[in-house]
Amino acid sequence: MARSSGLVAGLTAAALAGVGFLAYKAEASVSELKAKPGASTGPGKSAPKVPVNPLALPLNSGTGERVVYALQARRVWLVEAKGNKVRRTFAVMPSTVNPSPGTHAVTSRAGKIPGSDGVAIEHVVRFAKADGVTVGFSAAVNGSMAAPDPKKKTGGVRMAREDGNAMWGFATVGTKIVVLP
Repeated sequence: MARSSGLVAGLTAAALAGVGFLAYKAEASVSELKAKPGASTGPGKSAPKVPVNPLALPLNSGTGERVVYALQARRVWLVEAKGNKVRRTFAVMPSTVNPSPGTHAVTSRAGKIPGSDGVAIEHVVRFAKADGVTVGFSAAVNGSMAAPDPKKKTGGVRMAREDGNAMWGFATVGTKIVVLP
C-alpha cells in the first residue's frame, strides 16, 4: 500500500510541475504580446497587425497586382494579382525623404542615371514626391546599399541589383505602389 501511495504522490507532483511550467509559458507569451506595438489581449481589441513571419506580406496591404513598401520594416514585396501571391520580397535601404503612406503609382522609369547622391544607379522606378524630392526605387550599379547621408535630401530607395532587376521587370508605369508606415 505504501508503494502505491508513493507512486500516486510522485505522479501528482509531476503533474503539478507540468501545469506550473505551462502556466509560466502562457504568462511569458502574454507578456511578449503586450510588449509588441499595436498588440492587445483585452476583450474587443483587435489582434496584432504584425504578421508572425516578418517576411510575410503585411496585413491590409491592398489587393491586386502591386508593390508593397513597408517603411519601418525596410522591406518590399512584389505581389501578383492572381491569388495575392508574393513573387519576391527583399530588404531595402530607405532614402532620407520618405513617401507618404498610402497608394501611389509608378510615374516614370529610367534605365541608368546618376543618383542624387552621385552614385551611378540603374532600374529607377519613380512613384512619389515628398518634401520637394522625387522618391523611387533603384539599385546602385556598384551593388552598394549604404545608408544615405542624413544631411542630404535624397529620394532613392536602394536595393540589391538582382532585386532591382526584379523590380524593373515587375513595376511598369502605372503599377500600384502601396506604402505602409
